[in-house]
Amino acid sequence: MSLRLAGFIPAAVLLCGMAGGCATQGPQPTEEMTRARTLIEQADRSGAQRYAAADLQRAHDELSNADRANAEKKYDDARRYAESAAADADVASARASAGDAQRAATEVVQSNETLRQESARGSVSPSPN
Repeated sequence: MSLRLAGFIPAAVLLCGMAGGCATQGPQPTEEMTRARTLIEQADRSGAQRYAAADLQRAHDELSNADRANAEKKYDDARRYAESAAADADVASARASAGDAQRAATEVVQSNETLRQESARGSVSPSPN
């Protein structure tokens, strides 16, 4: 009986290893791909190209890689690419928002300075003749 058991254990280990190797891919990353596409579209619309062109391009590239990996049924790779694309799109959108806020703040400072100068000019009394 021990001889049968000795032959069974290596076969069981081999079978489990083979089954595990085939089952390592997770499910298709549909949700991650959709999220990445949505965030990239939002970044495109937010003007991220102006303030974060490199981040936005990287997001587009990673989404292309995710599409390719997904088509090849490499779902784990596709998921990683899609998550990375989403993160880069978030960064691009944040930089676009920060750039817009900085531009608006600069305009306010310039407007205040112009008002200050006009106010100072108007408060100077003409000298009596």
